Amino acid sequence: MKLKGLTMSRSAVWTYLLVIVLHISVTTGLKQPHIVFILADDYGYHDIGYHGTVIKTPVLDSLAAEGIKLENYYVQPICSPTRSQLMTGRYQIHTGLQHFVIVADQANAVPVTETMLPQKLKESNYATHLVGKWHLGFYKKEYLPQNRGFDTAFGYLSGMGDYWTHHRSGPMPQFPEAEHWLGLDFMDNDRPAWEYVGNYSAFVFRDRANQVIKHHNQSKPLFLYLALQSVHNPLQVPQNYITPYNFIKNADRRTHAGMIACMDEIIGNVIDELKSSGLWNNTLLIFSTDNGGIGAGNNWPLRGHKNELWEGGVRGIGFISGGALPSSLKGTTYKQLMHVSDWFPTLVEGVAGGTIKGLTLDGFNQWLTLQGKQENPRKELLHNIDPLISAEKPHVLDEVTQMPLSDMFSTEMEMPAEFNTSMRAALRVGDWKILTGFPGNGDYTPPPESNIRAFTPINKPGQKVWLFNIAEDPNEYNDLSDEKPEIVNFMISKLKAYYNTSVPVRYPDPSSESNPALHLGIWGPWED
Repeated sequence: MKLKGLTMSRSAVWTYLLVIVLHISVTTGLKQPHIVFILADDYGYHDIGYHGTVIKTPVLDSLAAEGIKLENYYVQPICSPTRSQLMTGRYQIHTGLQHFVIVADQANAVPVTETMLPQKLKESNYATHLVGKWHLGFYKKEYLPQNRGFDTAFGYLSGMGDYWTHHRSGPMPQFPEAEHWLGLDFMDNDRPAWEYVGNYSAFVFRDRANQVIKHHNQSKPLFLYLALQSVHNPLQVPQNYITPYNFIKNADRRTHAGMIACMDEIIGNVIDELKSSGLWNNTLLIFSTDNGGIGAGNNWPLRGHKNELWEGGVRGIGFISGGALPSSLKGTTYKQLMHVSDWFPTLVEGVAGGTIKGLTLDGFNQWLTLQGKQENPRKELLHNIDPLISAEKPHVLDEVTQMPLSDMFSTEMEMPAEFNTSMRAALRVGDWKILTGFPGNGDYTPPPESNIRAFTPINKPGQKVWLFNIAEDPNEYNDLSDEKPEIVNFMISKLKAYYNTSVPVRYPDPSSESNPALHLGIWGPWED
């Protein structure tokens, strides 16, 4: 046989073709797609175009329409727990983060004994980059993202800050002077990134993400974790994004709409860079929120908000898109149960082809399930068990500051030896969901522009248990706890079993050593 003027045997031809195929497979990453994971902050269930909002999200709508919409997808009701479960595949009861978030002036972090997602992806030859928000602890250098598996880390370490100055104040009320602890929370790996002061964070994160993409060595697969500040408070965005929403009478809602529109635009810019850099056709893109919306954000028609175990706090916006998605899955909707902890094994084992052997995970590899090739291994999910919040001592957060309006953070309480229904907890098994203790404010908040009045269901005095069939009643209107005592007892037995596996809550008192004034005006490690 002749090939390019050469005479070759049949076996030599097959060898030659095999080399070509292997070369194409390696150079295009067909076996290992690039992974871009975009995590929005406090993005409410209602506030994406395909869920009915008046806010325009053409980029997100298009990506979701061309991918898999996850319509039975759950996250945690607050920031650090969702991020920890994404990064470790472990429930927060197994990492000590059952109670609230990691606060900037606490000596708290995801334990280094936990293996993180970028560490496992590096084992599969991925280049790993974080752009945006960390919020998994930084009081020692060993807890910084660049020491937890990321090749580079750019952005802020704590939970919130000013979009323009990238400064934040001290968060804890135990120190009356904390409001004066104003420090920069913006790092470029180990270097304070002062030069970005005055630049809106969404644009800064877009530009850095695009740099990572543009300069990526395409001989390796890319993992880009773009953890946006948008659309967490404070409500800040350039005026030109607000103006199209002048028809919304509520001023906060107008600004929030502008923040969403800006976020949608910059995500489109990142997609454009993936395409122009030749990565898009082999990219798997995942979009998720970290919890429900609150304040100007909206979760209608779901019940409740961020910080709460009602569906409005935990049911998330999510979809999978990108050029690497099998064509048979494009334009589909996945209605089976999926949880944020599932991303760890799904990406490591299912997408990257790595191994999760030796790890104890609460997440499940859903890659084959998403493709309709196997039964869903996830039959239930634990929303949380927090023994430090009880029905006898309910706790409420300020909608703007997210700080406690009561003594939420008392760590003098000892963890009870056994689970009891006074504890704040929620569990989903199949279609059933149980909530116990004080799940949070369970009101229904329509978007202000709808002119529908908000309303709050009436609970029985002293009620500690609620039961819902989420498949039939996704908005949690009909409490069936009195009608289905056998299911209640079964669900409580499951909660007891989960509680028996939990580790002690880790929620230390704030440290005055964290004060940025002691560290050149910067929020950063203070115990090294």
